[in-house]
Amino acid sequence: MFSSTVGPNDPIERQPTIGIIGMGAMGKMYAKLFAKAGWKKIHVCDRPENFEILREYCSSSESYHRTFLDVLCPKTTENLDILTFGFFFIQFLDIPNVYVMKDGHAVARSSDFMMYSVEAEFIGRVVEEYGPSTKIGAVVAGQTSVKAPEREAFERSLPEDTHIVSIHSLHGPTVNPVGQPLVIINHRGSDSTLCLVENLLRSFGSRHVYLSYEEHDLVTANTQAVTHAAFLSMGTAWASEGCYPWEQNLYVGGIETVKVNLALRIYSNAWHVYAGLAILNPKAHEQINQYAKSATELYKIMLEAGGGPGNGKTNQQPRPDSEREFALRKRIEWAQGVVFGDGRGPDRKPILLSADILDKFSLGPSSSSSSNGAASTSAAQCPDPRRRANSHLSLLAMVDCWAHLDINPFHHLDLAATPLFRLFLGVAEHLFLNQSLLEQTIYSAIYDTWHRANDLEFVVAARGWNQCVKFMSFEVYRKRFDETRIFFEPRFAEAGILGSEMIKAVMESEVNADTAKLG
Repeated sequence: MFSSTVGPNDPIERQPTIGIIGMGAMGKMYAKLFAKAGWKKIHVCDRPENFEILREYCSSSESYHRTFLDVLCPKTTENLDILTFGFFFIQFLDIPNVYVMKDGHAVARSSDFMMYSVEAEFIGRVVEEYGPSTKIGAVVAGQTSVKAPEREAFERSLPEDTHIVSIHSLHGPTVNPVGQPLVIINHRGSDSTLCLVENLLRSFGSRHVYLSYEEHDLVTANTQAVTHAAFLSMGTAWASEGCYPWEQNLYVGGIETVKVNLALRIYSNAWHVYAGLAILNPKAHEQINQYAKSATELYKIMLEAGGGPGNGKTNQQPRPDSEREFALRKRIEWAQGVVFGDGRGPDRKPILLSADILDKFSLGPSSSSSSNGAASTSAAQCPDPRRRANSHLSLLAMVDCWAHLDINPFHHLDLAATPLFRLFLGVAEHLFLNQSLLEQTIYSAIYDTWHRANDLEFVVAARGWNQCVKFMSFEVYRKRFDETRIFFEPRFAEAGILGSEMIKAVMESEVNADTAKLG
């Protein structure tokens, strides 16, 4: 066993061999980070059918980089957007010490620390095949988004002398890991093996969060799963409408910028990143079901409360149902009280930047190209109304969901928030703690009819995603995801750049606020 205090600057003979089975987006990220830190022996493998091509290109050390880029990337990132591919193309140039092995058996037999970076759907099958080859006394981890199947696979198929110290980076492969939460689960390891894992990961600059398998799945269900469901529903609703609403001054500016950019960011990634987390995590089923239920019930109350069409036309008098209006207001204020309290809360800076700064990242007319044929064709199908308030149903449903499940999102924010969850909570916080904006939202939900068709599509989408998860159908999930993805694909490049810049700006603002507080 290697010293638990070993570092990347130690001689190669004193360093452990690091193994990675599965070279998808996250596997590449880990290999890059380990190599960049200076670890000298990194053994990786991808699907066995890639080996013959890999061997041809790996006949000499000089051809290694070409192998990694030309073979592994196209084979394993076909569902990733061009920005993600470009990120890895640039980052993997001139990084030595990564060696492609024939299969998982070769990686398992040679590695002192190894991780399975495979889809949660297949973790059981992969560990069953390669687990028995694990080196005696090795430390094994999994980089899966849902841990229940991983734990079952490890306990069933790994040798008893194996140490299990699992991990999970709570961010995507294109996000800078510095300061981001990295979950460490010491399930079956000694203090020295835990220390070894910490040393291996220290160079990432991530914030270590120590959880059990059960705690991990609860936290990810409360944050990632239901947040993904919200953005998936937004995207499906917009695709069903057949237009890019932000190009017609619908849902643009301020918090709408966050919603649009993050929805497109999700659809630019691979579907299985989200499917496994939602379908295989029992805790996630409850959250996603409640979100769909909250959206449905709130929409019904909005319809019942609204009377004649207001829509800002002074010559028409709305005829609201005062009892139903009270019911809607009471439910929203109840959820506000449960989640945000009296509005004072802890002494901390709000998550979001100002609306003016967020507007810089908008996909609206000012930043989109009129020469984009696909975008113009789709957008032409939509009317061109003026920019106006809307019901913010996706946000109202999110806070209502948290309230019904007694979830404190700020606890998860401090514990293990992903950039996506941090931003979505920031949007909800901005709405619910701005009384003027919340009043506009309630008024629009009751009196305006222009957005009701959009809200209906959103409710249908939320219920559809909930059914997909409830029936545990990966195939239906993939088809639903790809159908929407195709619609938004022409905008991924622009949205990817703006979304990354927006996340960076918000995260830097958070870091600066924390630094100022410490100072």
